[in-house]
This record gives sequence, structure tokens and C-alpha cells, in this order.
Amino acid sequence: MENITEAEAELYDRQIRLWGLDAQRRLRAATVLLIGMKGLGAEVAKNIILCGVKSITLMDNGLINAEDQMSQFFVSSAPVGQNRAEASAAASKLLNPMVSVNTNSENPVDKEDAFFTQFDVIVATGCTNSFLCRLDKLCFQNNMKFYCGDVFGFYGYTFADLGVHEYLHEQEKKKKAKEGEENKSEEPETVVTKETVEFSRLEDNLAYRWDTEGPEMRKKLRGTPTAYFILRVYQEFLESCNRRPSLSSVENDTKQLQNLRLHVLDRLGAPPKVIPEDFFQFGFGELSPVCAVVGGVLAQEVIKAISQKDAPLNNFFVYNGVNDDGMVTKISS
Repeated sequence: MENITEAEAELYDRQIRLWGLDAQRRLRAATVLLIGMKGLGAEVAKNIILCGVKSITLMDNGLINAEDQMSQFFVSSAPVGQNRAEASAAASKLLNPMVSVNTNSENPVDKEDAFFTQFDVIVATGCTNSFLCRLDKLCFQNNMKFYCGDVFGFYGYTFADLGVHEYLHEQEKKKKAKEGEENKSEEPETVVTKETVEFSRLEDNLAYRWDTEGPEMRKKLRGTPTAYFILRVYQEFLESCNRRPSLSSVENDTKQLQNLRLHVLDRLGAPPKVIPEDFFQFGFGELSPVCAVVGGVLAQEVIKAISQKDAPLNNFFVYNGVNDDGMVTKISS
């Protein structure tokens, strides 16, 4: 691991006190590819840059539109039609001059596998499931950390696949008093243990069927947030239409979403009650508060994984802004 310079030690002083020098060194050596620079991507970029990674590459072939100006703070005053990644670079670099911020305006779908394997961590936002599964498989095969996420209106999610991941777990235990000091109260001591957790592939999670009979499946359905199933419909829309639902075509897109609801339910073998018929009312646009919540969780998990501090979320985090609640759930074992 690279040594921390005096300037970095001063800049990251509070972080080093929080998670330790070794964790900061791991962050200092990490290279991150962030795909998608809409509102969610901006939130993730901000937090990862501030934590002090070695470099981050902002990748997006999309152009700024009016919605981006309202939900993506890096480009709020940038002209419509400019590339999102390039327009985000200047403000991103100001957050932390010690982090190398690069941009790529090419379509990630068209890139060869060799392009992606040069990074330690890939975070993909706003992408189709087919492309996400390709990236996840590639990361698993090359011992890379993979994250993805998206936001549709009031709903958002994150997913992590770290393969077999080791992390340090700190726990306070009461320290017994020494002999002859029986009257003294027990003092707590911090015990650090190395733990291991195994993740499943995104493709396996997406292919999971919910039509198995029995109490275990009923329990699993009750424990899985409704927003997870709702998000599957919006992901299907993105996959089949190669765009997101738009307020400019709300009537047609609403009909398409209602049709996709039936298609998704059939493919998953899930009961109709898991996706309310009026679900489409809350999934248009990209809301800044939802981006902030989901992006904060996603960036936090990336930082935890790189620094190897604390247990990671395994493996979905699903947020429902309608009810203002978030839940961690694991679909496929």
C-alpha cells in the first residue's frame, strides 16, 4: 500500500481517526470507475472523491437535459446538450485536489472487457440489467468489487457483489480486572476479528422465482419490500425501451408500465399483490432527496468495502420514498 503524505494526513485527519491509517491507505490506492452521471451518480461521486481514493473515472455518454439540471448538482448551471461526465469534471475536482478525476464520454456498452478490468471497483448507475449482469460477471472473474444502483422517482436501490469478501469487525468486550483488583469495575476493550462474507451474482438474483409453495416462501415474500418488485418493472422498461419513463410521454409510458407489470409478475412467478396497480404514480423523474439517500448508502458501502472496515450490506438495499423507509434484503443465496 502507498504511504500517506503529510498533506494527506492533515486533510484526512478526521477520517483516519475514524477508521484508521491502514483503511485510509487502502482507499488511497483504489481506482474506481463510476458509470452514469445523473443525480444518483453525482451523489456517489461526491462521497467517493471526498473520502480520498487514488482516482475516479466518471463515465457517461449521455447529454444534459432539463431534468439533469434539477437533480444533478454538478451540472445545475451547465448548458443543455453538453456531455454529463465532462460537465461534471470541473466541480468534482474542486472537492478534493488529491484525487485524480478523469472522464470518459464513450458508451460503456461498446467497451471491451479489458477497459473495465483496469479498475479495482466498478459502480454502475442507470444501466440496463443485461449490461449490469455482464459487468458483475466480469468483476467476479477478475476479483473486482461490483456495485450498481438506480433511482426512479420515489424508489431506488443498490446492489453489491464482492465475491468472497474479508473485513475487520470491531467489538467491545468487558475486560476483566486483574488479580487483586476485584473491586474495580470491568473495563471495556476493543477486540478486532477478521470475518468473511460471500455474495451472490446479480444474474442469479434477477432470475429468482417466487412461485414455490410453502411457509418459507410466504415468509420470504413478507420480508421482501414492495419497492423491490416495483423497481423490477422500471428496470424492465429501461431494458425494453432503452430509456427511462418520461413526463413528456406520461400517458403512453404509464400504459407501457402497466403492461410490463403483468410481464414481470409472470416471469418472476410472483403474486399480483407484490406490485400495486397504481405503482406508476411515484416512479417518474429522478428526485434529488431520493438520490441523496440511495447515493449516500451506495458510496458508504463502496468505502467500507475498499477500506475493509465493518460488515457490508449483502446485497440489495431498497429505498421507498413514499413511505420513507429502506431495507436490506438478499434475494438469492
